[in-house]
Amino acid sequence: MDEKRISKPIKADLPHNIIMENRTKITVSGVENAESYNETEIILHTSKGILIIKGEALNLSKLNLDSGEITVGGRINLLEYVEPKQSGGSFLSKLFK
Repeated sequence: MDEKRISKPIKADLPHNIIMENRTKITVSGVENAESYNETEIILHTSKGILIIKGEALNLSKLNLDSGEITVGGRINLLEYVEPKQSGGSFLSKLFK
């Protein structure tokens, strides 16, 4: 199973919407970058944060980073937004903050 990475320059403030149909198709707008994807996980950078899509037999049926829209087919099990990890210094600096 190959993991693929696709990147494109980041666009400012794209409108972000998600439309899911019967947990088998999802269309996401406001996508700035598709970091990686495989059959079980897709990681997207959107105008509202990092979106992780998990499922089974996932495939990108439409990919247009110029317009910021991606359509994914397969069984959708999870949609999750995560914050990027930031290095905040040493353990002691965090403790005494």
